[in-house]
Amino acid sequence: MASVTKADLVTKMARTAGITRAQAEAAIEGTVSAIAAALSRGDKVTLVGFGTFLVSERSERVGTNPRTKQSITIPASKGVRFKAGRALRDVI
Repeated sequence: MASVTKADLVTKMARTAGITRAQAEAAIEGTVSAIAAALSRGDKVTLVGFGTFLVSERSERVGTNPRTKQSITIPASKGVRFKAGRALRDVI
């Protein structure tokens, strides 16, 4: 299974849209920045047919240090979740 890098996406987008690589890179950077800004405000980002990015909150919990086997408190944290849309699931 191969990985697709940002450079690969820029090249593919430039070819598909008939624009320069610099324009494609600016568009991708703008999209990523806009999604990150919305998520940092706690907003949900939905791209119809592709999927939804949202912030999930994990509450504080008790875990175990694997080295010492002692109980530790893992602080509350936030993470990013992605739910694939129907069109994306159908393609996969």
